[in-house]
Amino acid sequence: MPLSSNSLPEGEREKVSQHEAHVEDDAALFRSAIGAVTPLAEQNRISPAKPVVQTRTRMPVLKNQLPDTLSDSASADAPEEFLRNGLSYKSLRKLRRQAVQDILDLHGNPVDAARMLLQQFLFEAAQHQLCCVLIIHGKGKNSQGGDAVLRKHTRHWLTQHPQVLAFCMAPPNLGGSGAVLVLLKT
Repeated sequence: MPLSSNSLPEGEREKVSQHEAHVEDDAALFRSAIGAVTPLAEQNRISPAKPVVQTRTRMPVLKNQLPDTLSDSASADAPEEFLRNGLSYKSLRKLRRQAVQDILDLHGNPVDAARMLLQQFLFEAAQHQLCCVLIIHGKGKNSQGGDAVLRKHTRHWLTQHPQVLAFCMAPPNLGGSGAVLVLLKT
């Protein structure tokens, strides 16, 4: 919005008019460089597509297929972030900027089924050499007593799993405190 020339001191009025003239010159230069253009007809336009990350529905694996190596004895407070020894905090910063390669949604699963699904998911992710995955455990708003049982257990299990290098809370657009971004060994 252009400023009123009456509200500015004399020296400032001159600067504003020079700036406006410069902007007009730039616009004229651009129009002359581009030449005559005709907008595309509506039927010839396409909307940019957002990249689709598929969430696969997973069934618990049979106990004989993968060894159950994760303990259920979670501490009272689940860690907000985890970093394996020897890694710098730059790894967490990079993790937050990584593209998610796969998603596991544990909503509504009992603890035992969620543990098996998580183990299967991490095993498959390692087989496919995935680096960054998202695990949605929920915020616990629908749990009895409002206690986020899967949140606590999921984060505890991730600290135990040998393929997990780091994890942190997901950004709000990916689930916020109801999900974790996980950095895996490749």
